Amino acid sequence: MNIILVGIFFITFFFYLINQIKRPSKFPPGPIWFPIVGNQVQLRILSKSLGGLHLALSYLSQKYKTGVLGLKLGKEYIVSVSGYPLIKEVFTREEFEGRPENFFFKMRSFGRLKSGITGTDGIGWSVHRSFVLRHFCSMGFGKTPMDAMVKNEIEEVLQILKNSRSNIRLSKLFAPAILNILWTLVAGKRIARDDLFLDEMLDLLSKRGKMFNVTGGVLNQFPWIRYIAPKWSGFRLIEYINGKLKKMISTTIEEHHDTWEEGRDDDLIYSYISEIKKSKNNPIFCDEELVVVCFDMFIAGSQITSGSLDLLFFMMTQYPEVQKKVQEEIDTKIGRESYIEYADVKRLPYTYAVLMEVLRYSHVAPIAGPRRVMRDTTLEGYFLPKGTTVLLDFHTMHYTQEKWSSPETFKPERFLNEKGEFSTPENFLPFGLGRRRCLGEVLAKHCLFYFFVEVMRKYSVVMAPESEAISHLLLGITLTPENYKATFLER
Repeated sequence: MNIILVGIFFITFFFYLINQIKRPSKFPPGPIWFPIVGNQVQLRILSKSLGGLHLALSYLSQKYKTGVLGLKLGKEYIVSVSGYPLIKEVFTREEFEGRPENFFFKMRSFGRLKSGITGTDGIGWSVHRSFVLRHFCSMGFGKTPMDAMVKNEIEEVLQILKNSRSNIRLSKLFAPAILNILWTLVAGKRIARDDLFLDEMLDLLSKRGKMFNVTGGVLNQFPWIRYIAPKWSGFRLIEYINGKLKKMISTTIEEHHDTWEEGRDDDLIYSYISEIKKSKNNPIFCDEELVVVCFDMFIAGSQITSGSLDLLFFMMTQYPEVQKKVQEEIDTKIGRESYIEYADVKRLPYTYAVLMEVLRYSHVAPIAGPRRVMRDTTLEGYFLPKGTTVLLDFHTMHYTQEKWSSPETFKPERFLNEKGEFSTPENFLPFGLGRRRCLGEVLAKHCLFYFFVEVMRKYSVVMAPESEAISHLLLGITLTPENYKATFLER
């Protein structure tokens, strides 16, 4: 009897292992995966040796000669898509508009799946996205009122540089400014730079960004590991960050409830409370959802836009000849004291080309936010089962030799036509495309332009002496320069 039971066990285990490594019929090509872990170990090793997950995916796509690479991480089917035509197709097809329903996205939304804007899909996402855009437009999003907020933050940055121009850590210079622009739109107030809470949050968010990648890492694939190694897996850090942020956001929402009155809509929270009161029986609008919406804004401001500014000025320290050309254009077309508005982009084509080339050459987010296949479908003839996670490889798209001449070279001129006018190549999609196009694209472009021009026309930036040897990017959910310091020389 015991022998029979043991035999049944081993047969069952054998078929379990076979099922674990079996690829679905017509699933995209890629490396073989192993029971339980899938390609997790292989990707970690490749990412570390090549310099990032985006480079590991690019390497595997080239090795298997495919723009649709099939992988498995734990139980999750993963497909990495590269090349402009395929990425554009994913961006514009409805069945690819979902977000993964996994442990990492649940943690990100304070334990709520399908919540907020960034981490959800379907009706909830559509309603919240429309609501936020409508509110921002009413507050002058992309117009003079928003520009005034941006310029107020720039004035503070310029004052900081005036008082101390040596050994400036740029990650500490721009992140509070960008976050405060968004927080003013969301909560109607700024967080003072000398507020220890602000400094702590920026440090914690930076650590969060370095500990994980867009797949969510080991913690996402094996949530049970949080019970065995809560610190190593990043679970303890996520819990701590979420606790701090949720308390701050919830306290702000409570203060708004106490001071709310009908018709008040001078910030996002007041407008949302009005919507809650109008839609008492609509579960889409509630305080729990509002917390996640505010968190979405917080994350976007502290990482993507500020990280792009950090990279922008880092690149100016690496290419002083480009910096000089930018300053000459600004001096000639605008001057050092004239009032600047966003329409001046057209008068500064080379300067704007530099901004876009930085987004291409050193993209903060080389892999777009993951998508979830919402129903069984095909891509390039391959079968993608419902629930498959899709990663969009921006890095490969922006480094394709056939589309970009000498892609490894930093060359702003690639964004200028023969008349010297700014021209956007068709295959350049730093903010995505389609209905899930980046919600903060307008704000990001305005911030990048204003901060860059205002600083460049007053200062030249060089690497601080102790930072001169630094030349690589730190890996994580986003890519950022190593914590370097810069010196600003008054012009």
